[in-house]
Amino acid sequence: MADIRVAVAGAGGRMGAANIRAIAATPGLKLAAAFDRPGSPAIGKDAAALAGLDAAGVLITDDIDAALALADAVIDFTAPAASVALAEKAAAGGLIHIVGTTGCSAADEAAIRAAGGKGARIVKAGNFSLGLNILASLVKEAAAKLAEWDIEIVEMHHNRKLDAPSGTALMLGEAAADGRNVSLEEHAVRGRDGITGPRAAGTIGFASLRGGTVIGEHKVIVAGPSERLELGHVAEDRSLFANGAMKALLWAAGQPAGFYTMNDVLGLN
Repeated sequence: MADIRVAVAGAGGRMGAANIRAIAATPGLKLAAAFDRPGSPAIGKDAAALAGLDAAGVLITDDIDAALALADAVIDFTAPAASVALAEKAAAGGLIHIVGTTGCSAADEAAIRAAGGKGARIVKAGNFSLGLNILASLVKEAAAKLAEWDIEIVEMHHNRKLDAPSGTALMLGEAAADGRNVSLEEHAVRGRDGITGPRAAGTIGFASLRGGTVIGEHKVIVAGPSERLELGHVAEDRSLFANGAMKALLWAAGQPAGFYTMNDVLGLN
């Protein structure tokens, strides 16, 4: 069977480089194209060499259509507007689209999900870490079993991260809300300041910390009377996200067009 030809979006960034290295290390995958935003200093450079590998002759371009024409799949850890546009292109071309973009609005999420019904095989996750997705399943179970306990989610990332709470924190919040059959949007409390009064029962709190070069740390605190449960995950290298994305890509290759999550990939549904 021929290797799956993969295009990498945001190839000049840190996650782009991690994805390029992961493609090179994964049997059955081949780097076919790489692209970045117009004006990026990475344009014209060899994508593999920029990622610290031997040059592979794949130059980073800003011509997205030309890049996608060479590919069976696209890996996308970019920005919400770019991911929505790529989802439409993936649907038009019948491509696999692996989306690790965070900070998406409800409208962005709906547009990406809809593209899965138009011919694309889309796997989207707030975090592609295998351990983190297992953590989310544990959070859902704890929220269901300890229905009267308070839930707080604390996350920390590097000082260049643009969105808060992180996509991963929101993913954990969704898991907690699912465990209690409630809407996260209606129960989330995103930060507290001033005289806030007593904690409202049933809410799911978020605290976002930023600093240094922290790749990602998440803790879910489930606090009850006289005891608390703490569930956490620490990301030590971006390669873990890229490795999870490769697993999702290989899994999606055997699926019909549609929208999927890492729960589907890992059989956690």
